[in-house]
Amino acid sequence: MDNICHQHDKTQPKKPTSTELVKQHNHPSFIHNHLTNTIFFTLFFSVIYFLLHRWRDKIRNSVPLHVLTLSDLAALVSLVASVVYLVGFFGTDFIHSILHPSPDSWHIEDDQPEQQQVLSSHMMPQTTTAEDGDEQDDQLVKMVVKGTIPSYVLESKLKDCKRAATIRRKAVERITGKSLTGLGIDGFDYESILGQCCEMPVGYVQIPVGIAGPLLMNGREFMVPMATTEGCLVASTNRGCKAIYVSGGATSVVLKDGMTRAPVVRFGSVMRAAELKRVLEDPEKFETFAAVFNKSSRFGRLQSIRCAIAGKNLYIRFCCATGDAMGMNMVSKGVQNVLDFLQIDFPDMDVMGISGNYCSDKKPAAVNWIEGRGKSVVCEAVIKEEVVQKVLKTTVSALVELNMLKNLTGSAMAGALGGFNAHASNIVSAVFLATGQDPAQNVESSHCITMMEAVNDGKDLHISVTMPSIEVGTVGGGTQLASQSACLNLLGVKGASKDEPGSNSRVLSTIVAGSVLAGELSLMSAISAGQLVKSHMKYNRSTKDVSKLTSS
Repeated sequence: MDNICHQHDKTQPKKPTSTELVKQHNHPSFIHNHLTNTIFFTLFFSVIYFLLHRWRDKIRNSVPLHVLTLSDLAALVSLVASVVYLVGFFGTDFIHSILHPSPDSWHIEDDQPEQQQVLSSHMMPQTTTAEDGDEQDDQLVKMVVKGTIPSYVLESKLKDCKRAATIRRKAVERITGKSLTGLGIDGFDYESILGQCCEMPVGYVQIPVGIAGPLLMNGREFMVPMATTEGCLVASTNRGCKAIYVSGGATSVVLKDGMTRAPVVRFGSVMRAAELKRVLEDPEKFETFAAVFNKSSRFGRLQSIRCAIAGKNLYIRFCCATGDAMGMNMVSKGVQNVLDFLQIDFPDMDVMGISGNYCSDKKPAAVNWIEGRGKSVVCEAVIKEEVVQKVLKTTVSALVELNMLKNLTGSAMAGALGGFNAHASNIVSAVFLATGQDPAQNVESSHCITMMEAVNDGKDLHISVTMPSIEVGTVGGGTQLASQSACLNLLGVKGASKDEPGSNSRVLSTIVAGSVLAGELSLMSAISAGQLVKSHMKYNRSTKDVSKLTSS
């Protein structure tokens, strides 16, 4: 981002006037360059024409093309000289203009003096009053509404992200005729999201954050931040945390840690697709592919390659350790390295897409339920009989029976895929939003099976949640925003671990699983005790008269 949202340097060079441009045009050096360019252009096309005719004659007379006459050699030398000159004169500036476009260019035609004048007044540093600033912003809003200025360039041109968001917001209100009153605009660092989290912002949505805990797990206490708009959710999870705490805490284990990406490639025949499958799954060749894959990152380490064939199409599922990052970009870079490497021995391989949905990302999929994706975590606790009765207001036998009928049998009757739980996605979504995770990955991250059984002669309750695909990270993306970073700091997992790369994200995955365990325990108890409707009526009901609420 660097200086993208700061004001222009006040020492910008003055642009030449039209009179100065005419003088430059009539300067002897300009005339000399014009003449030289004409000569080399003429030479280039003349030589091309001559060589094409010579090669045609050689082909007709069966003369080898590599047999050169003196005139052929002269023509080739002239061709090289003209190409070198033309590329040197025109190519450098052309390539530079593509890689580093002028920050002052708004791509506005010369026949739009009004817009050019307005933009120039905004771009040049100047001292303005509040009224002048409002008038200038209003002019920019009108230009955005008309389409004269693309909305997406406001940040880069105004060098003020907050101002850009405000102008865009006003333009949206004028275009739609709808008010955005109530949508937050002040008190947010818009520079922090530029090129990272959200494009073309017009404000931010307020989601309240509650705290559940302490969650006692693996001998540590965690105060769990939960961002949600659902009443009872934080309170219910908090009750589950209390039941776990007074029973001695929970234990959580990360069984597997690896992000996946699965490109799809196509061949001309099934046999060729099967041949590549055998090569990729050959244990003796794995180290070669791992070395190619691992070049893309300091932390990315290839763990496995699994393939599936559908006709002539081959789906290649790469699994990779990604340190403390969630790792989608990291694994995609490694996959591209391997695909480029394979193209040497399989030139007939047609890469149809870097992702062929065999990954599978942000979709419910059996492959994630069975093989895992991200962190595969299991968490358990033994809740004492007196705690079940006094804190959860139910009995062990009632919970065990309800879990079998609801979470197991009922989910099976519904044909659930990874949904053998009461409301795991509720807790996962709330923790994800609070800690800056990708909310869409709640889909596979909420895959969970909740198990309950009576232990210790039927007196106590053993409860566990098994979650094979929790996809979290503590660096990158939304984790770098101030609010989300604060929540990660509260959990003690902010940023990358210096001592053991990847440990922070693994701890975060266990916190997610532990929170789900608490949420499952509390909700199932509420249902068992007949408290669900009563509690929601108490905590999740608005006192406002909805008949008087109107949209504007």
